Amino acid sequence: MPIVLESLDHVVLTVASIEKTIAFYERVLGMAAREFKPRRYALHFGDQKVNLHEVGTVVDPNVRHATAGSADLCFLTQTPLEEVVTHLQAEGVSIVQGPVGATGACHKLLSVYIYDPDENLIEIANEV
Repeated sequence: MPIVLESLDHVVLTVASIEKTIAFYERVLGMAAREFKPRRYALHFGDQKVNLHEVGTVVDPNVRHATAGSADLCFLTQTPLEEVVTHLQAEGVSIVQGPVGATGACHKLLSVYIYDPDENLIEIANEV
């Protein structure tokens, strides 16, 4: 009998600087940083979180190939995409691509793509 997974609890993002990453995600995407262990931080939004792992810091012996800038994440928002674009422009964040159509897990998406400080590709999308 196969395992039946329900949802994704969290992902871990490897970054060059915890401080720069927290500042960007709080300012640009409205996430809230919380320390969950001494010197371990997560970015919270809705019912999800993104744990942060700083390059060169061993947090778990099972982390083998942690590399900053290798992630590609998609975040869904109810905020209309034209307002997202206006906000990104006001924050001085360059749009890599979009708005463009994309395919999500459950719905078609309208998405814009940006880079975070480590050049992780961040997709911000509305379900269509």
